[in-house]
Amino acid sequence: MSRLQALFNKQSTRVLNVYCTAGFPQLNSTLQVMTSLQSNGANIIELGMPYSDPLADGEVIQSSGNVAIANGMTIDTLFTQLTTMRETIHIPVVLMGYMNPILQYGFEAFCKKAKEVGIDGLILPDLPLYEFEHVYGKTIQENELDFVFLVTPETPVERLKKLDSLSTGFLYAVSSSATTGKDKDFSQVALYLQKLQAMQLKNPVLVGFGIKDKTTFDAVAAYSNGAIIGSAYINALSKGNNIEETTAHFLKSVLN
Repeated sequence: MSRLQALFNKQSTRVLNVYCTAGFPQLNSTLQVMTSLQSNGANIIELGMPYSDPLADGEVIQSSGNVAIANGMTIDTLFTQLTTMRETIHIPVVLMGYMNPILQYGFEAFCKKAKEVGIDGLILPDLPLYEFEHVYGKTIQENELDFVFLVTPETPVERLKKLDSLSTGFLYAVSSSATTGKDKDFSQVALYLQKLQAMQLKNPVLVGFGIKDKTTFDAVAAYSNGAIIGSAYINALSKGNNIEETTAHFLKSVLN
């Protein structure tokens, strides 16, 4: 059983997935941030691989990615940092990123290395469904990595069912068709999530984009298995001086 499956078997509600950017705020703070997230109540860590043209990311995450790239973060450097990850990190870790740098690294080599260091799954928003099915999915599955597709309120029902059937780990429900970090109308989001609930999907559903505090976390957790927080946490990290204290304060404010 994968770590993600084990998590959702044990906890089906109020699962918190927190996004952090590898190499931010400093190049070598990746594992410190991850450890702080784990020790302060995050259930999943979504580790962003910085890229110069991140189409789904809002201003805050783009900015953190630019800082990480300037710090010297690369896929090679990240895998080196993660070599000893599983000595201390026991919760699921998924890598979020874009195809261009992965293809430059070599897709097969990337998946093999991800498995080797203990990564649980991948979120690649710009990997098309057709290419996943016919080109890349086999390599992902052979390396025992879960793959998480994104769905939006505009995703047609048949396509949504297809994405759910191919996803493993969980399904990433984008709260609305915008980039990360924007405020949302959560009354509309609730209607969308109720629609997803009624579909009896195969995968647990985690909601992302616009979740930033206890109020928004509670709002989406009422109609899903939990939420993904990114921009709000990156924002807190960028303003704080101490990673552990900032993380503890931020997660306490969301979960308590």
